[in-house]
Amino acid sequence: MRIVFMGTPDFAVPSLLALIESGEQVVGVVTQPDRPVGRKRLLTPTPVKVEAERHGIPVLQPERLRRPESVEAVRALQPDLIVSAAYGQILPKSVLELPKLGCINVHASLLPKYRGGAPIHYAVMNGDAVTGVTIMYMAEGLDTGDMISRIEVPIEDADTTGTMFHKLSLAGAQLLKATLPGLLAGTVQAVPQNDAEAVYSPNITREQERIDWNEPAEAVWNKVRGLHPRPGAYTLWNGDVLKIWSCAKPEPDQAPDGQASPAAGTVVAVGDGGIQVATGSGLITITELQPAGKKTMDAGQFARGGQMNAGVVLG
Repeated sequence: MRIVFMGTPDFAVPSLLALIESGEQVVGVVTQPDRPVGRKRLLTPTPVKVEAERHGIPVLQPERLRRPESVEAVRALQPDLIVSAAYGQILPKSVLELPKLGCINVHASLLPKYRGGAPIHYAVMNGDAVTGVTIMYMAEGLDTGDMISRIEVPIEDADTTGTMFHKLSLAGAQLLKATLPGLLAGTVQAVPQNDAEAVYSPNITREQERIDWNEPAEAVWNKVRGLHPRPGAYTLWNGDVLKIWSCAKPEPDQAPDGQASPAAGTVVAVGDGGIQVATGSGLITITELQPAGKKTMDAGQFARGGQMNAGVVLG
């Protein structure tokens, strides 16, 4: 079978390797164009492109896949099957209709929950205990295609979106390898999604990155780890952005000492363990932060420097 793989970030690399290791013929890879990266804005290839070139696989990098010349370039590869994983562009109908076995996608959620571009972020931010990967046929709608297979992956307390990206990328590759034989043999039985149960996960907005201290402590904790390592949660301190990179998990029913609860966002205590802040319900301890214009640092070290005192209100 002639397989074309479409993917861009690190998440997609294990799935590409699963196809290569399956012994099938990967005749081409479609990935996003090289982009400037870092302060020096160096033009950098995508991780998928790097891996494809390492294995001598031809690479296409159309700026817009739906352009006629891009569709024709994919058609020229004569794919029997297209496999996508975090490609970053919606496949037009003209591409979906090219392969006789269809187009499948390795999606990082248990569909129909978390359709869209940020499924891992939302699973962690919402405090889900489990997420997973679904392999589905691609349709013209946003992640609406029939489901072929799925695998569950637990979300542990120590997990962030970053660690879950890694876990789910490996789980997706494992699932793809297990699903491929039946798919190529035409024996898989796909199941339609229940649209009534659909939950969407659009790309994270700047406003979503801002911590609302009026939320319960556990919701703040989930937001911080759900936005780590990108794009990061933040609050305001002295009028500047203060990135909050990690917090200790709040203890159940934890409440500030004293008779009256301080206003949400108030720094209750500072010490070697970090910076303790009142929320809408309970306390949370910041353990790692980044002041504007400075590097990420341990919150206890920051507190020992005397730069933040109890009584300060964040946000």
